[in-house]
Amino acid sequence: MEFNEFDLHPNVAAGVKAAGYVTPTPIQAQAIPPVLMGHDVMGLAQTGTGKTAAFVLPILHRLMQGPRGRVRALIIAPTRELAEQTHEAFGSLGQQTRLRSATVYGGVGMNQQIQKIKNGVEIIVACPGRLLDHINQRTINLSHMEVLVLDEADRMFDMGFLPDIRKIIKYVPAKRQTLLFSATMPDDIRRLTHEILHAPVTVQVDHTAPLNTVTHALYPVDQHLKTALLLELLRHTDTDSVLIFTRTKHRAKRVGQLLENAGYRAASLQGNLSQNRRQAALDGFRDGSYQILVATDIAARGIDVSGISHVINYDMPDTADAYTHRIGRTGRAAKTGDAFTFITREDGEMVCSIERILGEKVERRTLEGFDYKKTTPVRDTEFARSPREPQRRRVYAAVAPKRKEHKTERTEARKFTSTKVPKASKRSFSRYSFASTENTNRARNSV
Repeated sequence: MEFNEFDLHPNVAAGVKAAGYVTPTPIQAQAIPPVLMGHDVMGLAQTGTGKTAAFVLPILHRLMQGPRGRVRALIIAPTRELAEQTHEAFGSLGQQTRLRSATVYGGVGMNQQIQKIKNGVEIIVACPGRLLDHINQRTINLSHMEVLVLDEADRMFDMGFLPDIRKIIKYVPAKRQTLLFSATMPDDIRRLTHEILHAPVTVQVDHTAPLNTVTHALYPVDQHLKTALLLELLRHTDTDSVLIFTRTKHRAKRVGQLLENAGYRAASLQGNLSQNRRQAALDGFRDGSYQILVATDIAARGIDVSGISHVINYDMPDTADAYTHRIGRTGRAAKTGDAFTFITREDGEMVCSIERILGEKVERRTLEGFDYKKTTPVRDTEFARSPREPQRRRVYAAVAPKRKEHKTERTEARKFTSTKVPKASKRSFSRYSFASTENTNRARNSV
């Protein structure tokens, strides 16, 4: 099967040809026909299977007919990176259509987003929180929306966005086409599909098993030796582009710094970064300025780099599904990739879960010449957070504790302070407060 068999609008087909697409992936071959026919679709497909184009192309085809300048399609994504990736897909595949899209997410000012929407767009790609901000401020009108897409629904559930999704649903027309894509189907997502999808067509592409173009290997190691093993592994491995996963934001930042200090072109991607710095890290990883990117699971959502040769799990993921998401970023586009996972004694149960998904026992490897017997340091010097500086507090006379005064003392004090004190301006309030206190103290000493 080839893309020309979908009979897409000529301007959309031109974008497909310009992008070099010839043969659709399995999820595209199964999902595009029912979406073009107007059916609701529930797509089960892991990262890296081409699901973005599976809804981008039918939406572009549909919007070629009908009015321009108002929001007719809404795509909700869990992260800024995935929103930008989807926005870029609309721009690339729809370059001949003159259809306009805009991204809406937090971390950047609203005014620029508001202005772009006012100028007229047909497609909005949004993260749930910022979209609700716009809805509440009435800067986005969804009353003419025809197509709603929930992308990576399971990740949105993991990130706690399900209540926001339910709120957003109340503001979109009841008569619409709804598409939901997810790599897994937890109970909450399954309930959501029953609520918002009408007689959906289900398309499923081996969503439980990782890509067969990836080679898996486990490296048993003690926690305190992970960084040393990582450096040795990189030194002995022929890599092109490496994505490293850690469990926490702090660890992602620290591992990135350690790799940079060791001479690698490395950057970290984690939630504490500003949007500009996040985008710079991603762009640098895409164009090869950075050979290594260290990220957390949430920060890595939306990373779509076809040339990733290795995924290294510095920390074991929390679930087997998260493992599938992580390693799905290598071995793409008919290329092969490697997934290395560092495992400690505490990871035995998760290793069993991963092997059940893979359907085979994963090879355990050791690195020749590496000292696995180095003792654990007394203190964590590698990932310990630096102590916070104590905050200095100002002491004001107005809040100083009062001494019990005799009635005579108060009377005498007034003689020194109440008759000759000029009116204090706001500017000299602090100085006057201290001066008054000083006069009072003199009076007390003289009694």
